[in-house]
Amino acid sequence: KKSEQELKDEEMELFTKYYMEWKGGKKSDSMSYANIPRFYYRLPAEDEVLLQKLREESRAVFLQRKSRELLDNEELQNLWFLLDKHQTSPMTGEEAMINYENFLKVGEKAGPKCKQFFTAKIFAKLLHNDPYGRISIMQFFNYVMRKG
Repeated sequence: KKSEQELKDEEMELFTKYYMEWKGGKKSDSMSYANIPRFYYRLPAEDEVLLQKLREESRAVFLQRKSRELLDNEELQNLWFLLDKHQTSPMTGEEAMINYENFLKVGEKAGPKCKQFFTAKIFAKLLHNDPYGRISIMQFFNYVMRKG
């Protein structure tokens, strides 16, 4: 005759066995770590010259790619000119405003680098209690300068 503790242990063992079979076996448990991508690589030591050069070069290429995505002064001036040209009346105080329709027109004309800023999500983010459903041109332009 088995004690109460032995019965509970046996019950737990059987439960675990059947649960693991139902879940797909232990092999998936032991291999789950293999699906996690590696996110940390140690910095190269001073004597690992080749690895240091590789790290410097990859960083330089990354920064060059990021800087090509930024708007230069001429592109910013063009964007401001287009926004000003397509402003929607009436003005709110001293502030020039633009509606969504004109916002999309400017987005088509502004060029490929600016395309990422002309989304409904960004328009909605900058929309504040305007009775005509417009956003401030200055607020949008400042947003582009901060994010771009």
